[in-house]
Amino acid sequence: MFETRRPARTDSYADASGPPAVAAFEQGPRSSVGTPIIVDGSLWGVMVVSSSREPSETEARLASFTELVATAVANAESRAELARLAEEQAALRRVATLVARGIPQAELFAAVTEEVGRVLRVDAAAMARYESDETMTTVAIWSRIGDTLASSRHRLGGQNVSTLVFETGRPARIDTYAGDAPGSIADEIRTMGVRSAVGAPISVEGRLWGVIHAASTREKPLPADTETRLVSFTELVATAIANAESRAGQARLADEQAALRRVATLAASGIAPEELFATVSEEVGQLLGAHLAGMARYNSDETVAVLATWAAEGEHPLVPGPWPLSGGDMASEIWRTGQPVRIADYRAVGGRIAAFVREELGVGSSVGSPIVVEGRLWGALFVHGRQHHPPPPRDTESRLTNFAELVATAVANAESRTGLARLSDEQAALRRVATLVARGVPPEEVFAAVNEEVVRLLPVDFAHMGRYEGDGTATVVAASGSTVDQFRVGRRWSLGGKNLATIVFETGCPARLDYADASGPLGRTARELGVRSSVATPIIVEGRVWGGVFTGSTVMKSLPADLEARLGSFTELVATAVANAESRGALAASRARIVAAADESRRRIERDLHDGAQQRLVHTVIALKLALRALSNGEPNADELVAEALAHAEQANAELRELAHGILPAALTRGGLEAGIDALVYRVSVPVSVDVSVERLPAAVEATAYFIISEALTNVVKHARAAGARVTARVERGELRVEVRDDGIGGARGLENTGLGGLADRVSALDGRLEVESPPGAGTRVCALLPVSGHG
Repeated sequence: MFETRRPARTDSYADASGPPAVAAFEQGPRSSVGTPIIVDGSLWGVMVVSSSREPSETEARLASFTELVATAVANAESRAELARLAEEQAALRRVATLVARGIPQAELFAAVTEEVGRVLRVDAAAMARYESDETMTTVAIWSRIGDTLASSRHRLGGQNVSTLVFETGRPARIDTYAGDAPGSIADEIRTMGVRSAVGAPISVEGRLWGVIHAASTREKPLPADTETRLVSFTELVATAIANAESRAGQARLADEQAALRRVATLAASGIAPEELFATVSEEVGQLLGAHLAGMARYNSDETVAVLATWAAEGEHPLVPGPWPLSGGDMASEIWRTGQPVRIADYRAVGGRIAAFVREELGVGSSVGSPIVVEGRLWGALFVHGRQHHPPPPRDTESRLTNFAELVATAVANAESRTGLARLSDEQAALRRVATLVARGVPPEEVFAAVNEEVVRLLPVDFAHMGRYEGDGTATVVAASGSTVDQFRVGRRWSLGGKNLATIVFETGCPARLDYADASGPLGRTARELGVRSSVATPIIVEGRVWGGVFTGSTVMKSLPADLEARLGSFTELVATAVANAESRGALAASRARIVAAADESRRRIERDLHDGAQQRLVHTVIALKLALRALSNGEPNADELVAEALAHAEQANAELRELAHGILPAALTRGGLEAGIDALVYRVSVPVSVDVSVERLPAAVEATAYFIISEALTNVVKHARAAGARVTARVERGELRVEVRDDGIGGARGLENTGLGGLADRVSALDGRLEVESPPGAGTRVCALLPVSGHG
């Protein structure tokens, strides 16, 4: 009948099986008839009659009785259900009344838990809140059993109703807590003698807040409708929690806005940063209900230093530092990600900071928010919870961020004020140096002034200025600060190894160095002086590395990131001063060369005239006088003397023509540059190929180009040991490009030691450029670029 739900008959138990058949057979009846008892459509039970004789029409007659029994059972169950429903509704009304009254949560939770236990007729009932670190805190418990749970906070996990609800967000049941059910919660439940349990989630505004569970010590599992009945209570609890959180949220928001206004007012008043940081830490700690709070700043050397601390009770322990950013602690994670960070449990976090926070401060959990100032990570604002306490609420990150943004604004304002003052001081210093440069004072005065301004303005202990020499050394040209005795002016240092002077010399770029592993004479000396960090910028004069300014600190492990740029403003002025001094020196040397060349030209012309044409003309005059006397005396040699005078006169004329050609050839003046070069090449003893394609040019340009080619070919003949040379001249982009190449031995030492030195001045006078390239063994190239306009 259980399987078919229909009347059934057994006429003989001889071959029947199963416990009921065995029992019936032992009692002796031959046959049995049974009919099911159906209550409200469900199989409630069975009525069976047995006899030693064969029954007749028993099924129909028995059915009449089962119908009466079903009616009686239905009526009884209906009355019991009504009573239970009435009791449950009364309990729910009592809870709803408490919710409406807005009683304290602890009182409400205790009342709800007791109502659940009594209405469901279980042995124990409890309510717990889920925490963000995957633990739960028991907020209320009711029990008919003598012992309750040993602790109020439990780590979720294992096989138990609370963990199942947390993982699924749905009601859950365990019909038997077997001896091998894992987890600490299951262990404690078994010690209470609980055999089955049912739990229902408490969901507040869409999030899983906690759980209500009911437990029984009886062997029989809790009824199938227990979950549904529990849900009626959880809905009321969720409403109460939402209402309480709403009221608490409004009060909390008011408190938070008041705290933010106080902090904003302080920030706007421009109080000292350390006072502001301490106030913010206190406001944050009190508002968020933290045990400890504070603020830290990140340093450029990847360390963090605590600036302010606050403790809810007593004095906050002293926090040393700075700390290296390594491990999984809160400060290191914020530095790595630039995002808010939560650590729910420090027990598994490594690193020095985490060890200190865990062991010295007794912290169990932390939340921190980054302080971002004008796009850069400046520091962090944080709160801590003690060990064995719930972690900070879920919204702590967003609430911390509001204060971090205020701190960032205050820091930016303070840095702006400081930056303006610093910029003003720096601009004043630069103006003082620029005035010296404009006045044309000796470079040594500019060097000394720059060094003094650098040490006064920048966070460094010393400043040196060095000039690179051609022999792989550097000469100190100015020194200020703590190391002036070792780096006195005039001292020369050999370059090489790992040190700033060598790095700047080799790269021509700004550089910084931690001198812990420096080498070379300069590096070893800096280490002996205790230099920890150093920054240098090159002095670039007309495209070449002339020297550098070197600064450093014996205290700071890392100098500010903007130090190179700030130094660069001074080195540019130094470069200008050096370039001006060199230009003045070059101009004086050029003028001296021009005067010397003019004097030499006059002396040469005087010498040539005296030794050549003048002597010929003297001889001509003497010969003519002798011829005149011979004619007067009728001497026969008068014709010879006239012929001799004529010969001297013709020779003088030729020598004068040759002298004129040396000053400016007639071929050049009459035929232009191409004709002048052809005439010049005709007289050179080395084979020369010519590629000239230019029209007539301004006279000054043609003359300068001619003399450059003439001097270059003279050098080819005298010094190059060349088999041949090539001359090219063409106008490109408004410039006459003149080039002389040879295939000789090369190795010429440039303009200084050749006849081209004086011509370089003439090229400069035309705003042109003269270049000489002469690598050993690869010939020599002389090239001049002369603008062709503006010299007509």
